[in-house]
Amino acid sequence: MIEILSPTDLPRAKDTGSLVADILQTMKSRSTVGTNLLDIDRWTKAMIIEAGAESCYVDYEPSFGRGPFAHYICTSVNDAVLHGRPHDYTLADGDLLSLDLAVSRGGVVADSAISFIVGDSKPAESVAMISATERALAAGIAAAGPGARIGDISHAIGTVLSEAGYPISTEFGGHGVGSTMHQDPHVPNTGRPGRGYKLRPGLLLALEPWVMADTAELVTDADGWTLRSATGCRTAHSEHTIAITDDGAEVLTRA
Repeated sequence: MIEILSPTDLPRAKDTGSLVADILQTMKSRSTVGTNLLDIDRWTKAMIIEAGAESCYVDYEPSFGRGPFAHYICTSVNDAVLHGRPHDYTLADGDLLSLDLAVSRGGVVADSAISFIVGDSKPAESVAMISATERALAAGIAAAGPGARIGDISHAIGTVLSEAGYPISTEFGGHGVGSTMHQDPHVPNTGRPGRGYKLRPGLLLALEPWVMADTAELVTDADGWTLRSATGCRTAHSEHTIAITDDGAEVLTRA
């Protein structure tokens, strides 16, 4: 299903996007050396409830996961890149942490992810990887607008990631959002320009470039959810929800 929001829906989409951005930045500030991933999940739950919003994750049970996700935020550390299920792990200096969050408020969903390094140690390779996903995300957003096609976004994202030297997996990518978290159209992280669905004002898209340092192969953790690099290399993930408008694309989840 591809859902097109009316102009009167956009303020609610902006409101949800602002909430997601606020929660992610709060969790980033609290993710220090010695923080437990389960505490991040607990703090996220409290902020969602206090805001009168609903988690898109806690009861989420898709075909690619094993049972309900049963947590409020994805916490992916180092070689984990997607769907990281919070568990009893204490963050250490130099850990690369990706936080991914989707919530619904007022009947509209927003979805966003950030990657950052915990503590004072800043490994150069990890910094470069995070930067590549952020630059790819910016390129994808710049390619979006009324009349553009999904392939234009995918090509822009893939060009940045390829030029940075990272393998690209198309197993998971961006997607439409609206009244539910995962909708059509699918937005691969590489593609051919001029192909695919033509973008229309009112369409919400979650764009999410993610990479693994030296592989495109994923393996599923024993928890049935967390996706890791097959080689154990580090990973990074950046995501924003955007709204296609008459004038271009508006980022709804920018801090």
